[in-house]
Amino acid sequence: MYYFFYTLVWLIMWLPLHVLYIFSDFSYLIIYYIVGYRKSVVRNNLRNSFPEKNEAELLKIERRFYHFFCDLFVETLYEMHCSETEIKKRMKFVNVEVALQQYEKGKSVMLMTAHYGNWEWTSSLSLHLPSEKPLYGIYKQLRNSKFDTFICQLRMRFKGQNIEKYDLVRKLVQLKRDAKLAMFGMISDQTPNATSVHHWTHFLNQNTATLTGTEVLARKFDYPVYFAQIIRIKRGYYTCEFIPIALEPKLTAENEITDKYMQLLEKTIQTSPEFWLWTHRRWKIQKEKI
Repeated sequence: MYYFFYTLVWLIMWLPLHVLYIFSDFSYLIIYYIVGYRKSVVRNNLRNSFPEKNEAELLKIERRFYHFFCDLFVETLYEMHCSETEIKKRMKFVNVEVALQQYEKGKSVMLMTAHYGNWEWTSSLSLHLPSEKPLYGIYKQLRNSKFDTFICQLRMRFKGQNIEKYDLVRKLVQLKRDAKLAMFGMISDQTPNATSVHHWTHFLNQNTATLTGTEVLARKFDYPVYFAQIIRIKRGYYTCEFIPIALEPKLTAENEITDKYMQLLEKTIQTSPEFWLWTHRRWKIQKEKI
């Protein structure tokens, strides 16, 4: 089944992206109106996050989200054959120089981003970095080894590298010992395990359990932290801006970095909510039930 899927996708993804969007439009009709994929989760998340909006407004966001969700799936697979020239046009990093300045100071960089916009295309940041100071994308290994390999290969298409999250500390220590620099990209809007919740914050009108691993490591190694804010300009085109969260992490208060990241993410989502991953059960951990 996997090899059939891979071959089929490999062939289809040679089509231009504007043609592939026809598949996305058709998929939207099936996934939203027929399958109703996680529609109850999306509706519950939206209602709780935007209690000030009426049903018509929430429904508009919901439909736009599902349409974008299908675009995202197509765009991610399109990486299989997308050229470096094209990806540079479609994903622009507007101020990468601010992060590169940290290299000049002898510091590696921590990037916190989210399941917002096309986060997969941010792996192309490596094309704008010195080859000896690459981007490492931190990820959690998928249960299916074949699909895990497939996704990892996509993320390495543009010279980026992957680190399984349980190997991150070892890699940080190794690079620091060898006096090597890099950037580390973290998807930081995920839900922690119920047994390892260390901090709660108010996010999108709800008590929200947060991941604090990036902050802990940033303070330990004293690596500056930026929010990689992804903005969708139009269909198939994005920008990514690096907004400083903590340039001197060791001087920050406990949870300050995590809270600032969540505030920046919340502001981004409120501006264009349809581009966040609403199918995720982000609030499955309830504070009052722990």
